[in-house]
Amino acid sequence: MQPRTSLFRARRSAAVSLLALPLLLTGCASTGSPAAEPSPQTSALSHVHGISIDPESSRILLATHDGLYDATSDPAVKISDTTIDLMGFTDTAESNVFYASGHPGPGSPLPNPVGLIRSDDAGKTWESVSRAGESDFHALTVSGHTIVAFDGQLRTSTDGKTWTTSTATFVPAVLAGSPASTVVLATTEKGVQRSTDSGTTWQTVPKSPIIQYAAMVRSAGTAPTDAVGIAPDGSVFISPDTGLTWTIAGQINGQIEALTAIESDTGELTIWAATTTGIQVSTDGGATFRPSAT
Repeated sequence: MQPRTSLFRARRSAAVSLLALPLLLTGCASTGSPAAEPSPQTSALSHVHGISIDPESSRILLATHDGLYDATSDPAVKISDTTIDLMGFTDTAESNVFYASGHPGPGSPLPNPVGLIRSDDAGKTWESVSRAGESDFHALTVSGHTIVAFDGQLRTSTDGKTWTTSTATFVPAVLAGSPASTVVLATTEKGVQRSTDSGTTWQTVPKSPIIQYAAMVRSAGTAPTDAVGIAPDGSVFISPDTGLTWTIAGQINGQIEALTAIESDTGELTIWAATTTGIQVSTDGGATFRPSAT
């Protein structure tokens, strides 16, 4: 089985699909009695590329290889009318408005790759915005009034239609931003990159840990001050200053696929991590995790 650091490299390569990671893990399984064939839903939910939590309703949305699912209850319910492999996915400042990217599935009229697509009805339907047939944004976030995305090159757009190509040369595994802030974090194999102007310019965070997954902590519409990160070995880090400094908080088991976090009005931090075996949640600042269904 490949070490997790090599999985980090695979995820961050624009030429390697995130879909290949679970397949690599499956290919390392020992031979023996054939496993039961997974249901279509189980297969889809083992390929999670993004997670979003509604801070008001605590609704859990998963962007997957098979489209968008509401995983608040078990079994999860598919939301999208057509199948789209949502490789990139991000929520916005507007309720029920999402941006995504990836590849069309059976029955989808969208081109391959889909470019930047937008949903105004909580993921039920999607329409093309720009770069259709050109871009598959594996990393995607909203920072302030700007969309920051990576399709082999780092790009920014204030309207989703006209794009500016960044001079940055790093390859991000994840872009973490917030509609309430102009700070963006990019996880790379050499440490965290940080922007304070919505992805226009970038600086390397001194002495940052090697983090694979990151999320800016959402907090009731105010600008976030905290960030969460998970290293390739499952170490969980917390930053109290939007990614400038990091402290180890705990450990999570399993292969992580997506991460998000919310701070309540009373300052309580809840972290959700989508793994290949289900959603894990922490209510103690990342010290411990449990299945979200328990």
